[in-house]
Amino acid sequence: MKLAIDGGTPVRSASWPSWPPPLSAGQRELVTEVLESGLWGATQGSLCTDLAAAFAARSAVPHGVTVGNATLGLFAALRGLGVGPGDEVIIPAYTFVASATSVILAGAVPVIVDVDPVDLHLSAAAVEAAVTPRTAAIMPVHLAGSPADMDALTAVAVRHGLAVVEDCAQSHGALYRGRPVGGLGDAGVFSFQASKAMTAGEGGVIVCRDEGVHARTWSACNLGRRLGGEWYGHPEVGWNLRLTEIQAALLLPWLDRLEEEIARRNAFCEAVERELGRLSVPWGPASAGSGAAGAGVSSSVEPDRSLPPVTVVPQPPGTTLDSRHLLMLRVNAPVDREFLLAAMAAEGVPLDGGYPPLGTMSALTEAGARVEPCPAVEAASRTVVWVRQSMLMEEADAASDVVEALAKVLGAAR
Repeated sequence: MKLAIDGGTPVRSASWPSWPPPLSAGQRELVTEVLESGLWGATQGSLCTDLAAAFAARSAVPHGVTVGNATLGLFAALRGLGVGPGDEVIIPAYTFVASATSVILAGAVPVIVDVDPVDLHLSAAAVEAAVTPRTAAIMPVHLAGSPADMDALTAVAVRHGLAVVEDCAQSHGALYRGRPVGGLGDAGVFSFQASKAMTAGEGGVIVCRDEGVHARTWSACNLGRRLGGEWYGHPEVGWNLRLTEIQAALLLPWLDRLEEEIARRNAFCEAVERELGRLSVPWGPASAGSGAAGAGVSSSVEPDRSLPPVTVVPQPPGTTLDSRHLLMLRVNAPVDREFLLAAMAAEGVPLDGGYPPLGTMSALTEAGARVEPCPAVEAASRTVVWVRQSMLMEEADAASDVVEALAKVLGAAR
């Protein structure tokens, strides 16, 4: 069958759902109310406070603080926990760069360590091996919407007296052993950036259990003021890191439909996994090929024929609910990565290449980041691709398009 990249007919011609979804009636009503009130700033109205309280309650903790974005949220959470210059914070090597830059912003050193080779979340063994007398905190990332194995990571933190800051940017609504993410460590930070499961274009929220951590975090986000203190009293160094009432008006009504959207994405992901179970791609000797298809041959890699051609990256132990921000696929069949991404896009099923190893970014190492050996992340950067959140919002029967396109492209590239 002729590939679309070579002029053939694509598997899918229909568009995928856009993100964000259309505004709900509740969003329109609340945003209009705020706009007409003129009370747009976080210190003028009550919606930012209401949003922080709602997220804290959903995370089963008493305190929350809204912020301008989750990078600033991670920074402020670290400040609230007393992490600063001279400290080290251990982070996974398979994550967005902001996990590292938030540590640098706090004046601390990001220590970049490997992930579990199966589920791609922060490895407790790698954390244990990287702890030094300067280590102050670890930052598990709840990657792609599934929770990290917090029991194992918390055990390391308790053993060494470390704070735990959960990076929940991709995991709104996820559950670990029946408990919501965000309230499992000392602080948790959610993102409302444009690609996230709830978005106001930008924004974030910090949740925490301890009253003192909350007071210090709030102060860091509010120009060094104290809760209940004087307006022009600034006993601490702080910044204006606040969200706006307009953004909170977009986000508060979204909480009413979050579970429905999570269920929709899970239905699509489950359908992809079922379809992949029937995927058959001949793994014979590499053919010479021609044109773009020939460019897909990867003759330098000998495939493990005991593995299926493509598998879903599994959830970590303890996952009760995966909020499915992304569907991560591991491509076991030998194929040139750039060819795969280009050919799949041409078939109407665009995939994302995912994160490069964080430790390979020279800007981070030049800023002082310490990088541990990360073979699992290096392997993931060669074999793992993503199906983006907007595609996961499609009806579950469209999962067949994803697998049909994979079969077509991998078959041509064999």
